[in-house]
Amino acid sequence: MGEMDESELCVTECTRCPALVDSRSRIVNGTGPEDADMLFVGEGPGAQEDSGGEPFVGRSGTVLDDGLRTVGLERQDIRITNCVRCRPPENRDPHKDELANCRGYLEREIELLDPDVIVTLGKVPSEHLLGRSVAVTKEAGTVEDVRIEGTPRRLLICVHPAATLYDRSQEDTFEATLERAAELAGVEESDGGQTRLDGF
Repeated sequence: MGEMDESELCVTECTRCPALVDSRSRIVNGTGPEDADMLFVGEGPGAQEDSGGEPFVGRSGTVLDDGLRTVGLERQDIRITNCVRCRPPENRDPHKDELANCRGYLEREIELLDPDVIVTLGKVPSEHLLGRSVAVTKEAGTVEDVRIEGTPRRLLICVHPAATLYDRSQEDTFEATLERAAELAGVEESDGGQTRLDGF
């Protein structure tokens, strides 16, 4: 079994997934305030996250940061984590058993954080937490009620930030979803509007 450290939001050692133990250089834990109102959940660390030790630090991270700023938020206002905390080989999708092995850590993080809204970035986290297949492009911006460890949670489906890099039409969807997330978490509207006007 793996261990979570005293803040219980960080996994300090875990050897449940042999393939991931082999491909990772470190365990990549969630970052952000331990009382954040919004929790963003990605799929798993890529190469840059694995070397930097933080989720969403590559190009996707830049897109996410820009998107957050557009709705009047900063990276330090939110918490961001992944379904699996170790980089899968060749950046493949995590396997079902790997998702299952890491699920307890994610559930504990959600429980301790108690966010107003959980934003799933892309197909894997959306399907993992909703327990059904999700057509992310069609369902982005949808709020679902889901029970996680018996507690009702609000989950907002979002396209993966990287999707906007390959398909420009996803940009508006991404931004609209972040705006919805900010509303759900009760972020001040005026900040968002002001930031947007300044951006033009």
